[in-house]
Amino acid sequence: MEVILLEKIEHLGAMGDRVRVKPGYGRNFLIPQGKAASATAENIAAFEARRADLEQAAAAALATAQARRDQLAGLIIRLSAKAGDEGKLFGSVGTVDVAHAVTAAGVRLERHEIRLPNGPLRQVGEHAVRLHLHSDVNVELKLVIEAE
Repeated sequence: MEVILLEKIEHLGAMGDRVRVKPGYGRNFLIPQGKAASATAENIAAFEARRADLEQAAAAALATAQARRDQLAGLIIRLSAKAGDEGKLFGSVGTVDVAHAVTAAGVRLERHEIRLPNGPLRQVGEHAVRLHLHSDVNVELKLVIEAE
């Protein structure tokens, strides 16, 4: 299936690129999310007509993400959780917990923007958490988990 991208998508292409994707990915994710449109002649013409508006919206989204990155750059988040004698948590700290803690610190953060490649955190101590705010904007957040 060939689609035209309406925004930049990591590992796929930039706005305006015509790319081939698997039909399920295009039909079930890209098109319903408004990230792409089928590459028909009328959709291509409609994209070219509103290309300036889409580029302006993309630039605004990038500027917002960069401003949020600047707010998060030096932030250290402290969480307390129940832990055993050896520092292992009873339970874990996941993306929802991190998102609530950062939002409580004054910066809006959604859980889908948090990357925990090794899964939920299960140890007391300092952890570096990657935040993916935009396809071009990533930041590391320092998270300190303390035992209650």
